[in-house]
Amino acid sequence: MQRSIFKRYLGITMGIILLSFILLGSMMLLFFRSYWREEKKDLLTQNAQSISTMATRLFLTQKDSNAYELQTDVLQGFISAFSISIDADIFLTDLEGNVLLGNYANSRLETPEKVPGQAVSQAVKGMYESWGTFGGQYQGSYYTIGVPMNVLDGPCVGAVFAATSAATVDAYQTEAIKIFLIAAVAALAVTFCVVGAFAYRMVRPLRQMSAAARSFGAGDFSVRVPVTSTDELGQLALSFNNMANSLTNSEGMRRSFIANVSHELKTPMTTIAGFIDGILDGTIPQGEQKKYLEVVSSEVKRLSRLVKSMLDLSRIDSGEMKIHPAEFDITHTIVTALLTFEQRIDERRLEIQGLEDLGPLQVWGDQDLLHQVVYNLIENAVKFTDEGGTISFLVTDGIDRTTVVIQNTGPGIAPEDLPMVFDRFYKGDKSRSRDKNGMGLGLYLVRTILQLHGGDIGVSSVQGQYTRFEFYLPKRKEPPKLKEPAPPRGKEPKTPARKESRHKGRETQPREAQPREGQPPLEPPQAPVGEAPKEPEGKE
Repeated sequence: MQRSIFKRYLGITMGIILLSFILLGSMMLLFFRSYWREEKKDLLTQNAQSISTMATRLFLTQKDSNAYELQTDVLQGFISAFSISIDADIFLTDLEGNVLLGNYANSRLETPEKVPGQAVSQAVKGMYESWGTFGGQYQGSYYTIGVPMNVLDGPCVGAVFAATSAATVDAYQTEAIKIFLIAAVAALAVTFCVVGAFAYRMVRPLRQMSAAARSFGAGDFSVRVPVTSTDELGQLALSFNNMANSLTNSEGMRRSFIANVSHELKTPMTTIAGFIDGILDGTIPQGEQKKYLEVVSSEVKRLSRLVKSMLDLSRIDSGEMKIHPAEFDITHTIVTALLTFEQRIDERRLEIQGLEDLGPLQVWGDQDLLHQVVYNLIENAVKFTDEGGTISFLVTDGIDRTTVVIQNTGPGIAPEDLPMVFDRFYKGDKSRSRDKNGMGLGLYLVRTILQLHGGDIGVSSVQGQYTRFEFYLPKRKEPPKLKEPAPPRGKEPKTPARKESRHKGRETQPREAQPREGQPPLEPPQAPVGEAPKEPEGKE
């Protein structure tokens, strides 16, 4: 049977706490036992010395006198009182071990006539201490103390012994163990409840995430994990929900993509099949066949572009897309890509601004891939610029990067769409009124290609006014070059000639791009893409 994290965590925690209590109890038991023994030793020693001091007067008195008997009775009374107060047996002996006086408070035995000589000899030397039966005098274990009895400054005349049963020490010890066990059981019970509740609270989000993951595996992406805290588990649950949202969006885009692909494949295939069948069966007159073959050719090219985008996407996902960097003129690439759309620009009377200010500027990268980047961005701008609108260009050469800005007037992008603009299969124009041929892959490819070059792209937009794409390419890091020799006298270095604009409204001399009414001026980027004021990134 598989053990759950809850049981394992609870078991380990309770085991550690129980082991801690056992170690603590053992240490406390040893400490208290040592402490009680020292306390008993001090108590017995003090009382034995007090009796020893009182007994010296008895030895200074003649045994046959009335005073001796009186002092004996008084001393016996003191011995009895001390014995009862400290719950110990106290008795006096001479040097031969004969018991002179005593009181047995614990043993309830008759006063013995003689004690072991070894105990007396050790006591008269300074101190006797034992833990046992006191030479067979007791049935059980007793703690016994013996001190010498000196007459003033004279010789030692005997010894005083005090003994207490080990049961008194054991009683204290047993009582302490009972108190400790009660406290430990209560603490363990409280700890069990607290740790159990905490462990359950900690494991519950994991169980919910596990159940949600199983639902995801079954194709249901609607399950979400409740976020009830801001700690690591709460952050994990939040990240899990974000992942679920991404999966939901990806699944929605996948389904939309399949529907779009089906539509995009079905429409040209139907057109091609219809026209080809019409030509083959003679329905289409021979004089009009060329016209319809041109339509078929256009549809075939459209299918080819679709397949190429899909192949590029597959290469990106598999990591097979490699770049072949070289130095080339980014301005020439922009102009070349723009000329591809010359007919559409003229038909829609679009104005191009800023192109006349662009001079030759060398960048480092794969020219074919970066041409596709520029092509996709210009195609996007042409597609979404209203008739008579403006497309503006700006290229700036920084210390460590080259930045390209392409801005167009038009409907702009909705704020809620901006974060998803560069996602795969995403199309902001759900009505297909403007983006009839797009598959939602263009801007995804743009960002991926730029990131392969170490660059990136950002977007900003104001609805009803403009959309601005800005991307950068890092400079090539080269070792310092040797200073080139000056050209021979009389020969001037060649400079590339400016291309004459093919569009109306452009001048051959550099001039400032004048913004159209309602369009913000196209300014140089204030900060690198992605490091400027945080703007959502997306696409039209």
